[in-house]
Amino acid sequence: MSSDTPSYTYEQAGVSIDAGNALVKAIGPLVKATMRPGADGEIGGFGGFFDPKAAGYKDPLLVAGNDGVGTKLKLAIDTDRHDTVGIDLVAMCVNDLIVQGAEPLFFLDYFATGKLENGVAERVIAGIAEGCKQAGCALIGGETAEMPGMYASGDYDLAGFCVGAVERGEQLTGERVAPGHVLLGLASSGVHSNGFSLVRRLAEDKEWKLDRPALFDQDRLLIETLLEPTRIYVKTLLPLVRDGLIDAMAHITGGGLLENIPRVLPQGAHAEVDADGWQQPGLMAFLQAQGNIEPGEMARTFNCGVGMVLAVEPSKVELVRSRLEDAGEQVLAVGHIVEGDKGCTVRGSQGTWSAREEWEAVHLG
Repeated sequence: MSSDTPSYTYEQAGVSIDAGNALVKAIGPLVKATMRPGADGEIGGFGGFFDPKAAGYKDPLLVAGNDGVGTKLKLAIDTDRHDTVGIDLVAMCVNDLIVQGAEPLFFLDYFATGKLENGVAERVIAGIAEGCKQAGCALIGGETAEMPGMYASGDYDLAGFCVGAVERGEQLTGERVAPGHVLLGLASSGVHSNGFSLVRRLAEDKEWKLDRPALFDQDRLLIETLLEPTRIYVKTLLPLVRDGLIDAMAHITGGGLLENIPRVLPQGAHAEVDADGWQQPGLMAFLQAQGNIEPGEMARTFNCGVGMVLAVEPSKVELVRSRLEDAGEQVLAVGHIVEGDKGCTVRGSQGTWSAREEWEAVHLG
């Protein structure tokens, strides 16, 4: 090798192997704190093991899902608040598993950035570990990718992957839902992780002072209300699912009430939602007023205060309500199932909106 030729290194190109190794060492205790029956391996290998038999399953079906946090991350990055977006990441995955009757078993994350800043990465992964503890699943591995030139300075992206299990024959498919079923809602903790492109557009156009008390809640900063992490419903819902008290559930994410409820309905069942059946949270009313957002747009973009919808037989409603309230959930009267085309209609004092099976929303009046 010529002495006149400069010696290039990976670190000079923007990737620090030492920083990555330091991060793995730093997050070890966080990962260990999420261990549960079936998962007892150490982080740092090429893959994570999980033993369904050790978790108590005899003939399980595996259910897998993956998701991200969306542009809520950008709001967190811009305000240097990284501690709770990891909870959002877990929530978006595990809530999608519980609606199918599955218990989340293990979780893996993907953290990608232009330059690894361990202080930020550790805060994010601490949130992921906290979300896993809330959901009762183990964080058994992940990937940290440092990719100079792919991301702007300070930016990062997250993806999460979760696998759950349900005993064969006990999965929720919505087939038991029929006209007469009652729709109950579980209150959301805020915007959750959908609609933030619109939230951020409003924040910019209306010049919100994010570090000041919210108009609708003087005890909290506006940024705190916007970044409130997605509520994880697993531990409150799983016992009721296993007791056969719930026939279907819909996680209210992108598409809102209009488009998510029909996903768990059989043919011939139509969801009638009474938008006046619960009080819209102050944050949702604030967003609607700030953007002069049409009610139908609200119903397709935001959760409108409802993070989860349950379909329950009328005879079981009071028992379900009682057990969920005892577990700390706020239970809302959302509507009921009627005979008709598979879809959803939201009715309220501000109008009526409907979505057919093909997810095309129609304003009816």
